[in-house]
Amino acid sequence: MSRKKLLATTFGGLLVAASLAGCAETGTEPTTAAPGTPAATSSTATDSEVSEAHNDADTAFAQMMIVHHEGALEMAELAIDRAEREDVVALAERIAQAQGPEIEEMTAWLETWGEDVEPMDHGSMDMGGMEMNGMSQDEMMTHLDGLSGSEFDTAFLEGMIAHHEGAVEMAEAELADGENPQALALAEKIIADQEAEIAEMQDMLAN
Repeated sequence: MSRKKLLATTFGGLLVAASLAGCAETGTEPTTAAPGTPAATSSTATDSEVSEAHNDADTAFAQMMIVHHEGALEMAELAIDRAEREDVVALAERIAQAQGPEIEEMTAWLETWGEDVEPMDHGSMDMGGMEMNGMSQDEMMTHLDGLSGSEFDTAFLEGMIAHHEGAVEMAEAELADGENPQALALAEKIIADQEAEIAEMQDMLAN
């Protein structure tokens, strides 16, 4: 056997041994993907599992959706403290519980992609969906902060409906133009979750 073939054979054997040792340490069996079958992806993938393939639409989606979710968290936290109706408080708690982890997830993507977590200029990124019934985030918070009781509940629900509609618009733009599999999966989840909550809040306003 030639020296070149001997080295190749030895290196291959070391890789197999290392793989088997790793499986033994973790108590797992080595797995082999079926030919032509893509590796499964998850919208809650860890940093090492996040696909680095992305385009400008994916970057803008993650950056702006983080800002958007932070606005929803701010509104939800105020409602948890201020809302009169128990169902409004419960809704606000669910919104906070869902969107906090999504912020962490999108932050991890941007770090993996080597992109800035915060957009350089909100106004220069045409993502839409950042206003609620003609009010900015600061204006909405000032408006809500001056209310209490049933007036607060109504204003919160109306504002959050508009906020969710903006998120759906942003997610639809990602589905049209994005390419990263995790970002596309999260965009689909946001649309499904927030359209369901929009319907729920509309029912709450009617009752």
